[in-house]
Amino acid sequence: QSEKDLGVVVNNQLKWNDNINSCIKDANRMIAWVTRNILNRDSDILTRIYKTIIRPKLEYCVQIWNMSNCYGNWSTILELESIQRRFTRLVNDIGLLPYSERLKKLNLTTLGERRLRGDLIETYKILNDKVQYGENLFRLSRSRKNILHSSAQSNDSDICKLRAHFLPERVCNYWNKLPNYVKSSNDVNSFKSNLEVFKNECLHENDNNYWHVSKLIL
Repeated sequence: QSEKDLGVVVNNQLKWNDNINSCIKDANRMIAWVTRNILNRDSDILTRIYKTIIRPKLEYCVQIWNMSNCYGNWSTILELESIQRRFTRLVNDIGLLPYSERLKKLNLTTLGERRLRGDLIETYKILNDKVQYGENLFRLSRSRKNILHSSAQSNDSDICKLRAHFLPERVCNYWNKLPNYVKSSNDVNSFKSNLEVFKNECLHENDNNYWHVSKLIL
């Protein structure tokens, strides 16, 4: 059984397959509409359309339903990514380039990387009281700089698997790899800027940071 609440579909097993399938269908409908009705395939115009009416379909409440990058989830991760792959092929002059090159030309990242970046931004907001929810969501180290994995135990293996995909567990390793100057940013915009600086400094390091998912997808 599935139930839709505030635009998010969840089933009685706390799995998000129905919601993700709904997001993919909505995004595909919008791409079909654009293909039929927008004759100008200029990169600036199509990028604005994509960011305005298509990508939001794939990212609504994403911190609730985002999945860990692990075995069993990759088919869904790649299916979501295929929406962006498909749309970038519509752009004049770059449609036949490899996906990685199309992303560079359009100044986009993979959707998988965007979801992880969104997890980090949401975590920053919660830990720094920028939002009025989630204050008890994370277990912190004594320094309050790092996140600890949940110590909650359960004899139910299904519950353990579900817990591993929720935000506090999913983001833990990626957050702990951030340098202190990123974690200690003064506001959300500073955090985003510092996150980008950190990425550019360490882009070619093979340290399983949040942008590493793009290498796996590409």
